[in-house]
Amino acid sequence: MAQINSHILFKGTTEEAFNFYKSVFGGEFTMLMRMKHLPKDPDNPISETVGNKIINISLPIGKNNLLMGSDVAEHFMDQELVTGNRYTISISAESKEEADQLFYGLSADGEIEFPISDSPWGSYFGMFADKYGIQWMIDYNKNY
Repeated sequence: MAQINSHILFKGTTEEAFNFYKSVFGGEFTMLMRMKHLPKDPDNPISETVGNKIINISLPIGKNNLLMGSDVAEHFMDQELVTGNRYTISISAESKEEADQLFYGLSADGEIEFPISDSPWGSYFGMFADKYGIQWMIDYNKNY
């Protein structure tokens, strides 16, 4: 069965916030990827300031939960942080097939922001808003 985790967006303070959460919950980050780690795009270069922003961070909470987050992706997705889009429901699927089923089922009549596919950080990932405007991320990583 798929696992549901919380994903929080920040406007440049993800690293600070997650270091705070780590001090409270304990543990170690299982993922920390900066925008500069994305594949290079010569038509859309990333500045040093943008490159240091967090695109994906995960902190295990308890045995089966993750708190995840990222800085707003203004640079390459025209994403803006406003009340209502700060939180995302993230589902960690147990298989690629389950990820596809959840992605295509929940995104029906919604708006796909990132088609489900192999991501630069090594998981099978997709992101969308469902037909009710709820933000979702579907992820499958065989290493988790």
